[in-house]
Formats: sequence, structure tokens, C-alpha cells
Amino acid sequence: MSWSNRRRSPLRWLTLPVLAIATLSLILGLGWQPAAIATTARHYTELEFAPLGDVQFPDYERYQLDNGLVVYLMEDHELPLVSGSATFRTGSRFEPASQVGLASITGDAMRLGGTETVSPDQLNQTLEQRAASIETGMDTDSGSASFNALSEDLEAVFALFADVIQRPAFAQDKIDLLKNQYAGSIARRNDDPDDITSREFRKLVYGEDSPYARTVEYSTLANVDRESVQGFYQASIRPDRTILGIVGDFDPEAMKGLIEEFFGGWQASGDPLDINELPNVSQAKAGVFAVEQPQLTQSYIQLGHLGGQLNSEDHAPLAVLNEVLNGFGGRLFNEIRSRQGLAYVVYAYWSPRYDYPGLFIGGGQTRTDATVPMIKAVKTEIERVRSAPISEAELQQAKDSVLNSFVFNFQQPSQSLSRLIRYEYYGYPRDFVFQFREAVEQTTVEAVLQAAQTQLHSDRLVTLVVGNAGEITSALSALTEDQTVTQVDITIPGAS
Repeated sequence: MSWSNRRRSPLRWLTLPVLAIATLSLILGLGWQPAAIATTARHYTELEFAPLGDVQFPDYERYQLDNGLVVYLMEDHELPLVSGSATFRTGSRFEPASQVGLASITGDAMRLGGTETVSPDQLNQTLEQRAASIETGMDTDSGSASFNALSEDLEAVFALFADVIQRPAFAQDKIDLLKNQYAGSIARRNDDPDDITSREFRKLVYGEDSPYARTVEYSTLANVDRESVQGFYQASIRPDRTILGIVGDFDPEAMKGLIEEFFGGWQASGDPLDINELPNVSQAKAGVFAVEQPQLTQSYIQLGHLGGQLNSEDHAPLAVLNEVLNGFGGRLFNEIRSRQGLAYVVYAYWSPRYDYPGLFIGGGQTRTDATVPMIKAVKTEIERVRSAPISEAELQQAKDSVLNSFVFNFQQPSQSLSRLIRYEYYGYPRDFVFQFREAVEQTTVEAVLQAAQTQLHSDRLVTLVVGNAGEITSALSALTEDQTVTQVDITIPGAS
């Protein structure tokens, strides 16, 4: 007898009536109910929902090692996973102007070059076998290292993580590889008009020599060698300037033991970076600028000026204003894209930073012949929010949008931990996000108008157009009082 026949044979003696009775008995025994009778649908305004619970940070512990290393621990036992991060007080804004790219290469080479005891191939293989990861990098205003691992592999992966941070080998061949990759990026940087627009706009606002806008060039790349990479690492990666955060499925006492074992004896060497004085920031230029790209049939536009910081008293009202201007129900979309049909993409928003001025930036994409009308339309909408109050309906809808999205800041414990670390890193109060929420709740129409008048300045605007400038330069001149349109040269220095 086949397996399929053996499985069916016990039921052969059951007749259909018997099966029906057995089925009915089963249904009644399990307490199944007949299908519900459909009721009349209710209007959405009649629906009632219980209020959401109050959002707050999960429980965590903060302490400090004798060597100055700050530690955050946050347990999360939902999955057998542990992740961690180390945040370093460094960044490309502290690299010499003659060595732009040094910080990024240092951050990449920490992981790519292996350690003094583990070769790059061995490191990759060990992590791959455990489905784990370790990554490092440096950004404009910080450096970071991170790991992800299964709980059962925590000790092994954490040991490698500590090794990468404290004893990177900076293998010469990996530094050479990175420099070649960076050189390739320089050669391709004018291929994407979006990249051209954002890069050149930042140069015009901050200044091309500003640490917040300067770019890696062949000449600065040539000045980066293994010795300078090691020097920047020693000045940057130090226990007393590091915040370590661990989140996931771990025993806190065992985790503290691992941290003490692998980080307790870590000591810095050499002189540290001077991080107490940040680079000065002031707006470099204003006016109308163009980048000639004759092959394009549409224009890429950015306009704006220097912005502010997240701790500005205008942060909340301008976050509300961002919602009024942007999105599918925002003024820019409704007026410029939908009603006038002048843009494929259109936006304008205030984008602050933690410890240096960010940007107020607007723009979008449109066909070549609509370039000037679109720019004028965006400027008109900006001037509208400066000269007249938004409506109460707009205010409420925008506030609801900001407040309803608040919960997404706390979807995962790792998000909360990351936020706590950022606040300590930049010197913000731990409850800053809750202060922001309260400020949004209290924002009024008058506050939005005052913030717009204080922070948005039509006379300081940088207007940049990347496109077929030959067809629109004469029209662009109408945007300025002196009819001057400055051509921006994006030729790559040293390119063959």
C-alpha cells in the first residue's frame, strides 16, 4: 500500500451523512459562530478610537569607564539579536584643507584594512560565517563604528568590533584601493545633474572652501597617505571622545563584563583633534547662477540660503511650515505642480543641523522652457508665507502631520538609543524630542508667520539652474535687479 493510500484508509468507512454530523459537532464544540450579518457602514467622522499611549524612551542605563568611554545599554529581548555603535568626536570638518578626503578614507580603511591580528580576508570570512557585520565610517561632523550579531555570537563579534576600533592595521593595499575608488568618483561626479545641483548649491551658500561644502579633488587625494591616515585616526578615535551604545538581547551584567574586558584597557596615544572650535559659517554668495549642460531637456533647480540649527526657537513653527509647503496637499504641489503644471518635482523646506547652520532650500525639476516661470512661482509661494498668515485649517493639518509622525521615532529601541547618543554628542537635553513635540502642539498661526519672516530672506537667495543654460540665460537675467547670471564652472581640476 502506498503512503497516500495509508493516509486515506482510516476514513473510508465514513459515509457522507456521518461526515456531516461529525463536522457539525466539531463546529459546535469549538464554539464557532455563524457569519456576522453586515451592518450599515459608518462615516469616518463617527468612528471612535482610544487615545494612543504616551511615547517615551525605553529603559536604559548610562555609565562611564575609567578611561572616559561613555556607555549606553538598552535591552530588547524580542529577537535574539544584538547591535552596537561607537560614535567618535571627529569628522571631515577637522581635516586639513589640503587633504580633503582624509577623514572619509580613514573611516573606510579602519574596517577594510583588517586589524593588527586579523587580516581583512579573515575578518570578512569570520563575520560571514556568523551572519554578522562590522562597519566603520566618518562623516562631516562625526565618526562611527557599528556591529550586528546573533546573541549567541555576541562575544566573538564584539571582540572583533573592539579590535577594529582599537587596532586597525590600515593595510597599504586597502588604502590604495580606496584612493582609486575616490579618484573614480571624482571622474564621474558630473554625470548626474542632481549631484551637480546639490554640490554646487552648497558651495555657493557655504563657500567652496568651507568644510561643509568642499569636495575631494585629485590634488587633495594625492596628499593622503598611510601616515596621515594613521595620524588622523590617533587624533580622532579615543576612549574619552567615544560614546558606545549596545541594544538587543543581552544580559546586562555579562555585557558590562565584555565592555570592561575589551574596552576597559583602551588608552589613547598622540595629540587629540582640536574639536572645541568649530569652523566659522557665513553665507558666501547670493544671486542667480547657471551650470551649462546643453544635453539636458529639463532644468534642475535649487534656491535658498543659509539656515539655522535644531535648537533654534523657530524649529517647531518652521517644521509646521514645512508641512504647509510640501507634500501632496502642500501649497507648492497644489499650486506649482497641479494648477500651473510647471514642475515634475517641487519643494521648499527649512533643514537645520545640530551644531552648525543648515539650509533653507527649495527647488525641483521642470522642462527647459518653464524654468523661469517655475522659479518665480516658488519665490511667490515663499513670499506668501512671509507676508500673510497661513489658515487655521492649514495649521491644524500641518501640526497633525508632524505630531502623528512622532511615534515613528520610537518604532525600534535602536532608534531611541541612537537619538540619546546624538543628543549627548551634540550637547542637547535628553528630552529634546519631547520638548519639540510640545513646541509643535503650542505653535500658532502667528508663530509660523513670525518664524517665516525671521528665517526666510528673499534678498539672500542663491538661485542655481543646471540645464541648457544657452536657451534660458537671457530669461534668467530677469530674475535679478542687475540682470547678472553667473556661470558656474564645474570643470574637474587635474582631469586628463
